[in-house]
Amino acid sequence: MLFFAEVILPLSLAKTFTYSISEAEYHYIKKGMRVAVPFGKSRIYTALVVETHQNQPTLYDAKEIHQILDENPIVTEIQIAHWQWIASYYMCAIGDVYRGAMPSALILESETIISQKTDVFVDESELSDDEFLVYQALQQQSSLKVQDIASILNKKNIFPVIQKLIDKNILVLQEEMLESYKPKLVRYIRLHSKYESNQGLGELLETLKNANKQKEIVLTYFQLIASEKTRGETERSLAKPLTVKKLVESANSTSAIVKALIEKEIFEDYYIQEDRVNFTGETNERELQLSVAQQKAFDGIKDSFIQKEVCLLHGVTSSGKTEIYIKLIEEYLLTGKQVLYLLPEIALTTQLVGRLRAYFGNKVAVFHSKYNNNERVEVWSQVLQNSEKAQIVIGARSALFLPFADLGFVIVDEEHEQTFKQIDPAPRYHARDAAVVLANFHKAKVLLGSATPSIETYFNASSDKYGLVEIKERYGNVMMPDIKLVDLKDKYFRKRMKGHFSDTLIEGITNAIALGEQVILFQNRRGYSPIVECMTCGHVPHCQQCDVSLTYHKHKNQLRCHYCGYSIAKPTHCHSCSSVDLTTKGFGTEQIQQELVSLFPDNKIGRMDQDTTRGKFGFEKIIDSFKNREVDILVGTQMLAKGLDFDNVSLVGIMNADNMLYHPDFRAFERSFQMMTQVSGRSGRSEKQGKVIIQTYNPEHNTIQQVTNNDYSGMYKEQLYDRQIYKYPPYFRIIKITLKHRDFDKLKEGAMWLYQVISQNLNIPVLGPEEPAINRIRNEYIRTIIIKIPTNTSVVSTKNIIQKMLNSFDSVAQYRAIKVAINIDFY
Repeated sequence: MLFFAEVILPLSLAKTFTYSISEAEYHYIKKGMRVAVPFGKSRIYTALVVETHQNQPTLYDAKEIHQILDENPIVTEIQIAHWQWIASYYMCAIGDVYRGAMPSALILESETIISQKTDVFVDESELSDDEFLVYQALQQQSSLKVQDIASILNKKNIFPVIQKLIDKNILVLQEEMLESYKPKLVRYIRLHSKYESNQGLGELLETLKNANKQKEIVLTYFQLIASEKTRGETERSLAKPLTVKKLVESANSTSAIVKALIEKEIFEDYYIQEDRVNFTGETNERELQLSVAQQKAFDGIKDSFIQKEVCLLHGVTSSGKTEIYIKLIEEYLLTGKQVLYLLPEIALTTQLVGRLRAYFGNKVAVFHSKYNNNERVEVWSQVLQNSEKAQIVIGARSALFLPFADLGFVIVDEEHEQTFKQIDPAPRYHARDAAVVLANFHKAKVLLGSATPSIETYFNASSDKYGLVEIKERYGNVMMPDIKLVDLKDKYFRKRMKGHFSDTLIEGITNAIALGEQVILFQNRRGYSPIVECMTCGHVPHCQQCDVSLTYHKHKNQLRCHYCGYSIAKPTHCHSCSSVDLTTKGFGTEQIQQELVSLFPDNKIGRMDQDTTRGKFGFEKIIDSFKNREVDILVGTQMLAKGLDFDNVSLVGIMNADNMLYHPDFRAFERSFQMMTQVSGRSGRSEKQGKVIIQTYNPEHNTIQQVTNNDYSGMYKEQLYDRQIYKYPPYFRIIKITLKHRDFDKLKEGAMWLYQVISQNLNIPVLGPEEPAINRIRNEYIRTIIIKIPTNTSVVSTKNIIQKMLNSFDSVAQYRAIKVAINIDFY
């Protein structure tokens, strides 16, 4: 009798492979276990078993597996079924899904580079002989490949040894970035409680009458506290927390004098730090009270779940959707079910983790790509074991792939966000849609939340496919922000602009800061300026590998490509005509920050974009300092638009509303409405009505008027009308095929061949082959073909025909080198 295991390899291969196993292994191996298998001439990979059977392969001789890596399955059967659905629906290889889903520490391969973790004490007596040999080898050289370890141990089956050393926190995989930022504790100072009364103050001055330097620092403290108090308020609690650093700088003193005052019990110091990975604080025992509107929505969602699997919660910004989520999570936890909470941006997890841990303590686990391998593997095993520590999982889209044992409820917050769609590499899935299918496998319920739902989701809710619950007022009856439009054409004409700031915006910022409030400014472009142009001949420096102009980053004094990372030093003269008359055009967050520094020299300006949030705690650094009111004005890109909650922000400024509106994309108006409404929603989230100032060259534009009037239904109806005429979602499904090759002519010829074959075989609209606006990236030319599938046509049979055409395309020898990527439900 022969026995076989069917496995998935972590490679871009569409089919599974058959390996031979012994009878004992056949009875031991279960679906979802990993095995080390040989593939190709000399490579070894970590494969995943999806089936054991006795059917011998006819096309090749099955090789033997090398090693079983697990004692129990680490992937569940539902996960495998879900991955197979993703591979089938999004037309990608099952190997791509496996590779994308698993933490890389769980899919070792022979090329993986391994090094020793620094600053870790290793008890050599606890290591086995094989582990000690590997450890000893790493004392001699900084890193080893898996193949090197195989030759050191003179064994084929070395993955278990490596895995044990990784589990013991001795080894790390080379892909990990070393993190320099440590969670930051800020040291604050306050007056000792015994000196709070007026009598106490008299005693204090008497105590210090001969210590002039100490007296000076105490008087400076009182001055700073008085200036920080909000107008008309005298309560101590409303004073802005004062850092030791600021006190020392203002008094022109030293920290030694502060230390002496702390020892005398005149001052006391304390630290503020937002909680990160480990929760050590107290959980919030008090009952969460919902407002009338929230309670009505909460009951509406529960009623909707009786008949429907998915419900859309459409609540205006700051309507208190998170509290409703918390209440629903409480109910699902009582039944022992797991909860998945998906967010579009890692920045959001930072704030939300703090809020959820205040209610649920250590039941909250976090999973996203800024966590290192060891942390991700830890969360993976906690979820698999249905551990108390991972009953609620918060994460970005990759958290969808965790091995849930008993999933009961899925929340997709800010469901309209385009970051839920994976663009590259495959699988190009949409986390919201994949979450609905995953919940269906688990018989779980899904709640989609947004202040500006995507048109497809709202269409599904309006046509009774999903439940729909709406909240039209902000929590605590806080008023919606007052939105004011500034006509840039008129302001430039009247010479009322300073740099990129209109007099209206400068006045708004000045007033907000004078009241001790904070300001957010939004500009959806990073860097200093997107174009550097020669004023003599008009030459613009372009990337050598991509068809885009280089963006100027003043901080590093270089021009950089945002597509491939290519950079050059800022030129002193034109590369074309040698003229020194160079100018910058357009503006990004860096330029706005610099202009603010000159306009408001006494205030602290922060910036939040892809350049400032690199590293694991990049987001936390900026959000902490803004939350702690160390930063007065925060400039940022779209990261700022997504659900962040700052109670002291009274003004939001949108620097230029137009560059989003005129993007060549059928979703441009929908996206602009969502982005502007979401950014506006960061303003006035406590008692006082917030203000929003939108600078635009086109204040009469329909979309901008809809944002001003908070008219979601107006935008929805207008876009729906256009979508029907021009054959776009939700009336048509869109499949985008992207072809790439270094040879322009070969690509053009291949794209035309594929277009003709597809359009002949499909009786539906096929557009292309089109040269996109950016037609070359990393030295590869690009062509796109778009297929529009009407809702009354079978998507499955259309995909089957497309797949056959792609197989035919791949079998033509001269086109085999052309890379083809398929994007289903293109966003």
